Amino acid sequence: MKHTIWIKNNRFTAMAVILMILLPLITALICLCIGRMSLPVSEVADTILGAARGRTDSQSYSIVMKLRMPRICMAVIVGAGLTCAGAAFQSLFSNPLATPDILGVTSGTCVGAILAILLSMGILETQLIALAFGLASVWVTLRLAGGREGSSVVFLVLAGVIISSLFNALGSLLKYTADPMDKLPEITYWLMGSFTSATYRKILIGSPFILIGIAVIYLLRWKLNILSLSEDEAKASGIDLKKTRLIFILAATLITASSVSMCGQVGWIGLLIPHCARMLTGSNNRYVIPVSISLGASFMIFIDTLSRSISVIELPLSILTAIIGAPVFISLLKKNRGILK
Repeated sequence: MKHTIWIKNNRFTAMAVILMILLPLITALICLCIGRMSLPVSEVADTILGAARGRTDSQSYSIVMKLRMPRICMAVIVGAGLTCAGAAFQSLFSNPLATPDILGVTSGTCVGAILAILLSMGILETQLIALAFGLASVWVTLRLAGGREGSSVVFLVLAGVIISSLFNALGSLLKYTADPMDKLPEITYWLMGSFTSATYRKILIGSPFILIGIAVIYLLRWKLNILSLSEDEAKASGIDLKKTRLIFILAATLITASSVSMCGQVGWIGLLIPHCARMLTGSNNRYVIPVSISLGASFMIFIDTLSRSISVIELPLSILTAIIGAPVFISLLKKNRGILK
């Protein structure tokens, strides 16, 4: 009897893993067909196979491989990364409202990008400077919260709020000095998030940091279950709490800074998708993290497709994620917690 149950559980797990892998792939294939010029699935598949064989002279190749594919690749990486970072921070800080930018990384990254735009730097230079400022802001947060025992997580969050406010003020000051006819619209549009400038070269620069961060969190995800316990219970497990927290913080920071440096701010996904993953799997992070990665990648592909096809003018990502995310999150609260009743 036990052997039969074990086999059934293994089969269910294998099916769930296959489904989580296929979900982003199927979503990407469908969304490659959608746009201002719709293409049948067969033509998209033929174009991808033709590109693999070196055939690059068709109109479909330009649409699929040059315009839509880079955006979808970036959407997969950014969506998976932000949801992975959000799920890690929610467990790390034992706070269901924790987001990937809780330590000020998004604010710092935005300041770097604004500065680069004001200096008329190229897209790649903007990306690198934004990444550097994002990492620097979290370093300042860690230094500010250092040396505290017992309530270290609380001090870390408070330090993140302080640094985030400081960098937001610096960003507002830089925007105030920007040319209102030229630089200010560019800065404003960048801050709202978009995959318009997605290229394979840009992905190659930013994606390694995101993939490294995802790999670290995924491999150590079982430790998040321990870190979500009380301080005394976590210490009794025998792991180095300070070192383990630092590893997760650095991994999530790399993910968030790289994501924001590539496409600007994308809100809600790091908050909403981990909650959806917990509804499906429970609170065990061994399952929450991979499900969050899959759902986040699929959701971001859907949002990007919606942004470029819903109207003649492309809508920023943060607008769509807020419009969709806020009502969904409210419904989740009503259904599962009864807080808003």
